[in-house]
Amino acid sequence: MIEEDILPFEAHLELRAQSVEALLRRLLDERILPGEIVRPGTLLAAMRHGVLNGGKRLRPFLVLESAALFEADGEAALRVAAALECVHCYSLIHDDLPAMDDDDLRRGQPTVHRAFDEASAILAGDSLLTYAFDIIADEATELPAQRKLDLVLGLSRAAGIGGMAGGQALDLEAERKRPDETGIITLQAMKTGALIRYGCEAGAILAGAAPADRERLAEFGSAIGLAFQLADDLLDLTSNAETMGKATGKDAAAGKATLVGLHGANWAQDQLHGLVEQAHLLLEPYGERAALLKDAASFVAERRK
Repeated sequence: MIEEDILPFEAHLELRAQSVEALLRRLLDERILPGEIVRPGTLLAAMRHGVLNGGKRLRPFLVLESAALFEADGEAALRVAAALECVHCYSLIHDDLPAMDDDDLRRGQPTVHRAFDEASAILAGDSLLTYAFDIIADEATELPAQRKLDLVLGLSRAAGIGGMAGGQALDLEAERKRPDETGIITLQAMKTGALIRYGCEAGAILAGAAPADRERLAEFGSAIGLAFQLADDLLDLTSNAETMGKATGKDAAAGKATLVGLHGANWAQDQLHGLVEQAHLLLEPYGERAALLKDAASFVAERRK
């Protein structure tokens, strides 16, 4: 039997993903919670299709590993990780809609509006977004009330008008009016980076870590959020739909500006190297406890799908 601490990084990522997936399956079953009236079958099936379809579960992983820095990666952290994944999957469901990016494929499967219909996809996304806050607020998430409040507020800000949803709006505007470099960085920090940043800070919040630790983990999240988007833009140019499990080359076809498009692939590779170094330096105070988070930064920059 291989010792867990010497498993390759992707095996650790998979172990965390399995734990999150198992909880998501329980959260998205047919059982009616107190205060609910009924869980409509088609809506529940659409939600499950949009969530239980594989994926790396990177954002939940970041919650769990940032919590582990402070020995707090227990059941409460798992539930916060699942809540964040619900928000992420809601964003993918809505992003795939014809009015948004109009995609037919997600994680190698038909998108929710193709597998069901547009109305079901909209409602599935709405339900996942609201359910995320339900999961954190529920008494089953055993945390002090102030930490729950901080987690809910942080997720609201990361997902809303000044975070992911606002970034999606800017991304749509970018198809009509190309932003400059500052505009692209802002857009990407909101659309992609905000939830990644939150995932890193959330572990410190639920652990009751010091404000300085919260800020350090948030800065780490910002660095790997930008790295994630740069790597994604590179893959959009160089990979294919079979490998990625979704359409590629769509940004260029839509005329969207990206940092890779502005500066080229070689520049992007240099930037990725610098962002990984920055992320690693931010974690130096935690020593070996931060090894998996450092590996996550490298993985984000070097991933091939």
